[in-house]
Amino acid sequence: MNPILERQMLQNRRCFLQGAARGVSTAALASLLIKSGHANEGPGALASHFAPTAKRVIYLFQSGGPSHLELLDYKPKLKDLHGTELPDSIRQGQRLTGMTSGQSSFPVIAPKFGFRQAGEAGTWISDLLPHTGSVIDDLCLVRSMHTEAINHDPAITFLQTGSQQPGRPSLGAWASYGLGSEAEDLPAFIVLISHGSGKDANQGLLDRLWGSGFLPSSHQGVKLRGSGDPVLYLSDPPGIDRKLRKKMLDGIAKLNEQELARSGDPEIATRIKQYEMSFRMQGSVPELTDLSSETAATFDLYGPEARQPGTFAANCLLARRLAERGVRFIQLYHRGWDQHGSLPTNIPRQAHDIDQPQAALISDLKQRGLLEDTLIVWGGEFGRTVYGQGGLQDDYGRDHHGRCFSMWLAGGGIKPGLVHGETDDFGYNIVRDPVHVHDLNATILHCLGFDHERLTYRSQGRDFRLTDVEGHVVRLLLSAFS
Repeated sequence: MNPILERQMLQNRRCFLQGAARGVSTAALASLLIKSGHANEGPGALASHFAPTAKRVIYLFQSGGPSHLELLDYKPKLKDLHGTELPDSIRQGQRLTGMTSGQSSFPVIAPKFGFRQAGEAGTWISDLLPHTGSVIDDLCLVRSMHTEAINHDPAITFLQTGSQQPGRPSLGAWASYGLGSEAEDLPAFIVLISHGSGKDANQGLLDRLWGSGFLPSSHQGVKLRGSGDPVLYLSDPPGIDRKLRKKMLDGIAKLNEQELARSGDPEIATRIKQYEMSFRMQGSVPELTDLSSETAATFDLYGPEARQPGTFAANCLLARRLAERGVRFIQLYHRGWDQHGSLPTNIPRQAHDIDQPQAALISDLKQRGLLEDTLIVWGGEFGRTVYGQGGLQDDYGRDHHGRCFSMWLAGGGIKPGLVHGETDDFGYNIVRDPVHVHDLNATILHCLGFDHERLTYRSQGRDFRLTDVEGHVVRLLLSAFS
């Protein structure tokens, strides 16, 4: 959107609000705007470019770079190649990280874990993911993802914002900007973080990964904490009841509206809305995070860790509850996949963290009729090398690898039971149907009803978009494409 047009629409909104009756009528109008999805900046959510297949996204981000070779990309010939030197013809002069660039040898290491065929199509999946294998026919497995980034921060930033350089809006912020909100009492974009059971669960995650960049700040993600109050200052201090709190906020709103009328700064309008949202969240968030209404069968479905706040399992259950309540973009981060050493020791723990809960999330959404309009995305910022970091070791590690890695999608208009793309026998290079980071993001926006080339925002004299100047929709992944 052009900020000049946004300012004009803001003026129109201000004139209306100044002339409208305060109190019940204004509250009723706000309620109608939220329910219709038109509670965003200016006149509200943008008009979609075509009919969406997904109303919301649940993004299960695996921070640190899970190894596709141990999990999703079966390479049976690696058993025979184990211990041999990775051929130069396969490496092709690839730029390496500083952690392995000085190695004199690059021995191929075959995964220690087996694979089995699952589902009607007999899709190969790791023995580490038996529960995920049970829902494999609902997944669209992409084995040909690739990225230019080779280190964590630029790679995560690239996948989440469309740029390796910090400062751009996150995918969730773009979704909030385009879709508006269906939820009356919750933000459109919510973030949940869990710490993996593997040794390396200290991967940094900065708030800018779910930031709004140059978009209005109302579109940034709101992080729910796994311990203590889910949101800071959720509870009123002693001596402050709800009636007094509302009176205080009404007074602050009047002062902010006066300043808005004087300056026309859209961030003041955002501040007014965020104060109102914070007040409503004091009632909605405790109800959201109180899982006492969930049945024993539901907890059995998600696994015993679903009862432990802050775990991946508990966050998957919360993701379903958020989807039911109209939250547009639900971002889960699960840390601990950066396995440069002791991968055979740590990856079973990481896989155990996620396997049952993510399969349960799919089954739960499906049985409630929510999977068909909920897009689930799973994956990390890159994959791992076929050669061992530090040489040939029994408890081996793998370095970062951006030339190919695996992700999966489900629901929301994605073709189920599909395996898209292929890598070579080493799982090192793509040989068929590559999917770039920009292609993935273009496809996600397409499912939400937006043309990635037309969903733009003007900042610093030019129009920006999530996919920069690249990307195309991977139509082969869409259920409507035949």
